[in-house]
Amino acid sequence: MCLQVASAFTKKLLVLVPKVLTTLKGYNRDAFIKDLTAGIIVGVVALPLAIAFGIASGVSPERGIITAVIAGFIVSALGGSRVQIGGPTGAFVVVVYGVVQKFGLDGLMVVTVLAGIVLIFMGLAKFGGVIKFIPAPVITGFTSGIAVIIFSSEVKDFLGLRMGAVPAEFFDKWAAFGQNITQVNWWAIAIAVGTLLITAYWPRVTEKIPSPFVALILMTVATKVFALPVETIGSRFGTISGTFPYPHVPHITFPMVKMLIPSVFTVAVLGAVESLLSAVVSDGMIGGKHRSNMELVAQGVANVASPLFGGIPATGAIARTTTNIKSGGRTPVAGMVHAITLLGILLAFGSLVSMVPLACLAAILVVVAYHMSEWRSFKVLLRSPKSDVIVLLSTFILTVVVDLSVAIEVGMVLAAFLFMHRMATVTTVSVITREVEDTNVELPQELAKLDIARDVQIYEVNGPFFFGAAETFTSTIQALGRMPRVLIIRMRNVPAIDATGMKVLRDMYKRVQAAKGRVIISEIHSQPHIAMEAAGCYTELGEENFAGTIEEAVKKAKG
Repeated sequence: MCLQVASAFTKKLLVLVPKVLTTLKGYNRDAFIKDLTAGIIVGVVALPLAIAFGIASGVSPERGIITAVIAGFIVSALGGSRVQIGGPTGAFVVVVYGVVQKFGLDGLMVVTVLAGIVLIFMGLAKFGGVIKFIPAPVITGFTSGIAVIIFSSEVKDFLGLRMGAVPAEFFDKWAAFGQNITQVNWWAIAIAVGTLLITAYWPRVTEKIPSPFVALILMTVATKVFALPVETIGSRFGTISGTFPYPHVPHITFPMVKMLIPSVFTVAVLGAVESLLSAVVSDGMIGGKHRSNMELVAQGVANVASPLFGGIPATGAIARTTTNIKSGGRTPVAGMVHAITLLGILLAFGSLVSMVPLACLAAILVVVAYHMSEWRSFKVLLRSPKSDVIVLLSTFILTVVVDLSVAIEVGMVLAAFLFMHRMATVTTVSVITREVEDTNVELPQELAKLDIARDVQIYEVNGPFFFGAAETFTSTIQALGRMPRVLIIRMRNVPAIDATGMKVLRDMYKRVQAAKGRVIISEIHSQPHIAMEAAGCYTELGEENFAGTIEEAVKKAKG
């Protein structure tokens, strides 16, 4: 017994133990070389993405690299996955851009730090398993919506449009593109198209050198050698210093925090969902099992630390995690090497990054948006039940047209209401007494031998007795009209009950009691029994009004 308790306690502790501590047992030179190689490759892959996500988010490119360095190292060092790679991702672009435009960089720092704290609490509260149950239409809806927004945000740089600031609103943005379409820069288009072609076809040459990195190098060299008249990182943002920033604490005011709360929870939910989805995908690729709660804690710590050095929100990145696995990475060491690689590039070659053409980065983000759109999943979900389609389209349209925070809130509320509706339709209430009286119905053995008095009614509830199903039960019982002397409620097929279900039972008990009758609960399961006992419902209905079998219930009805 003691051993079983100790084993269970150990398992609980392991839930919040970083994966690096358990994967390094038996770690050897061969494993390190594989992790080292994979980490360097992922670092090279992450460079253009980190720069692109930084720019798309409305901040300077080095902030994207800093995020990948700090958050990437912490996610691997403290995380619950063997192979997760953390850093800036497309999921945050919309939220971050909106916060920066309204509240500046200090507002973004506040959002990221608070979101990190929320993530830490989510992990400590063991919400890791709950996050996975967010409905697929909600996830696909806002993911596809984000992809559309990212694509829209890159049109200006992809076409090299000579225009002012791009409007924030979706329709205004495309109207502005249409008004300035004659101002395209054909050299920028050539660089963007060249980037797309290299990204698509370079893997046919070799997969050892990542195609986005190859495109970045070749397009930068071409721009420099031929002095192409296109906008670069340097021309828009100035020279990247190539130094690591000192920590900075933002100026925080309560009114600011109050206004930023919706964005805080949006960043926290997005970070949790994307990191755990990435961890689940990687588990399937390596046959492993991640620790979801530890992963949330690590994501939280990463998001608290990153903005102190000028970083932006970060989470697990599916594409970079997949690259890590395919490159041979099998422990968190690979993720830490990836972060160190990026740091080395920033310190040694930071000034060269200024030469990168923005059209190249725009094309890389267009590819990211294409993969992020999940258009195949979107297409499949459109053939789902109408309720799921409504959730999908509502979340998608609100993400694109209104705001991501609103889209997630509305999508989750819609999904919750649809869940209630489905639970109500799943749970049924049948009249056992009618079946017993009907001579044409073949009854189970325990019902066939029952001798039920005329003033006794037996109703059976099948399914969870939640708030969604309470109305079904109430309307069925109300159809009785006149209350019987004894009402037997058979609950052998009720796996769970909530507060609303217990209230309905209490109300029914009072109603029958007022008519000088009696209510007997038959064959109740452990969860409903425990819940009713804890809520005082068991005592209120009376222990004598509960029966272990239907035969016992009928016998009590006679007495």
